[in-house]
Amino acid sequence: MKPASDFESVAQILIVDDDPELCAQTAAYLAEHGYAVGTAGSAEEMEQAFLEADISLVLLDVMLPGEDGLSICRRLCASGGPSVIMLSALGDEIDRVLGLELGADDYLPKPCSPRELLARVRAVLRRRDGAPEERKPSRGYEFGGYRLDVLRRQLQAPNGVAVLLTAGEFALLRAFLERPGRVLTREQLLEYARGGDAEVFDRAIDVQISRLRRKLVASSGEAIITTLRGVGYMLDERVARI
Repeated sequence: MKPASDFESVAQILIVDDDPELCAQTAAYLAEHGYAVGTAGSAEEMEQAFLEADISLVLLDVMLPGEDGLSICRRLCASGGPSVIMLSALGDEIDRVLGLELGADDYLPKPCSPRELLARVRAVLRRRDGAPEERKPSRGYEFGGYRLDVLRRQLQAPNGVAVLLTAGEFALLRAFLERPGRVLTREQLLEYARGGDAEVFDRAIDVQISRLRRKLVASSGEAIITTLRGVGYMLDERVARI
């Protein structure tokens, strides 16, 4: 992540766009108006930025190398991530509708005036900060004494020790937590967990789940993920969003 200003107590914005010049101009303008701003050129850089700062809002371009903006938007909104404003040179109504239906808070065609972008940013942040607590997006999950921070990709065991997860293990665990008490087949887990995590495809689902289960058992002594032979797997634990 390339910070445009120091992250302090102000709202932290991340611009995800592969146009360095546009990123720099937008970041400088928003920083002048009191926001802490960083930039990322891809989904991978975005994920790294989430590990370094508590992002409140993502300005997300649709056309990106690798995972595209619409896929990223779907993933962030499904996991209760930061607010999202989509930015795209694709100005057709169907593109705007699709972005909003995926969960984006707003959608602006490119190019847009800096003043209009600033107004939209302020409006989205006001809505987010003013939302009742129970309606704010989930930042993670609690289950069986564990605590998973989705944005920082950190799992804390009941004893307070951090459990290190690979990208594939994290994707699978999140898939289970989003569907507690449901039996999931291997095919469904592949579909739910794939996202931008190529590792899920590189290894057999059974091996990934076995490793994830061992880590959970080692930390708590309980087999939270159960196997239903010939059917699939299930997270046998009560889950609370946080």
